[in-house]
Amino acid sequence: MKSIFIFLMSLLSLFCSPYSFADEYKEATFKDTRYRLYFTDPLKIELYWKDKKTGKPLTFFSKVQEIVEYGGRKVSFMMNGGIFDRGDPLGLHIEDGKILNPLNLKNGEGNFYLKPNGVFYVDHAGKAGILESNEYVKSNIQPKIALQAGPMLIQNGKIHPKFNADSKNHKHRNGVGIDKDGKVIFAITETGNKQKKFPNLYEFSELFKSLNCDNALFLDGDLSMMVVNPEGKIKDGNPLGAIIAITEKN
Repeated sequence: MKSIFIFLMSLLSLFCSPYSFADEYKEATFKDTRYRLYFTDPLKIELYWKDKKTGKPLTFFSKVQEIVEYGGRKVSFMMNGGIFDRGDPLGLHIEDGKILNPLNLKNGEGNFYLKPNGVFYVDHAGKAGILESNEYVKSNIQPKIALQAGPMLIQNGKIHPKFNADSKNHKHRNGVGIDKDGKVIFAITETGNKQKKFPNLYEFSELFKSLNCDNALFLDGDLSMMVVNPEGKIKDGNPLGAIIAITEKN
């Protein structure tokens, strides 16, 4: 009887879970480039930028880890969340439904301004989306979390029109996509001895197409970092702007 009770409780916990997808971490090679991939449910994704007590940018993974652990949780995943300037995101940043930095539709130099750029968001029902920035304005979506980055890697199934398949601009990169089932996929190029070659932006976009993403967004380049299930305190690495995190109970 006891074993049947445990089995029934396990089934009940599965049906009551708010999450549709289990987290999964993979290392994969695509067109001679090594990638680290993290698949997750949109409801699990959190955004961090400023310390709520001091109002100053958190800057490092270790600072976010301290906040998470103080709240009785632990870090499962962290990644930098877009291009920034002096610790401030260049574009829209929303946490807990509050706009902390406005949408940026200006023109400028660099990857962020390579239009079309876009907004990654998760609404209050737990659905993730990526919209071109002007489309986001027209949508009147009121998301729980959102960040603006750019350029769009894939928009409605098509690779960014300004990307060149023969580009010699091969660099370390990270990005986010949403597959046809609604699962969020974070990707970053491997570094160190495992890496054979870095991708250009066209090749990076092709990775997300191979993962069945109709929409994907470039996050950042050389400073990009990812940690998965860290043991002990995370060492300070590159200073960052917005930080994406997934946490779980200790």
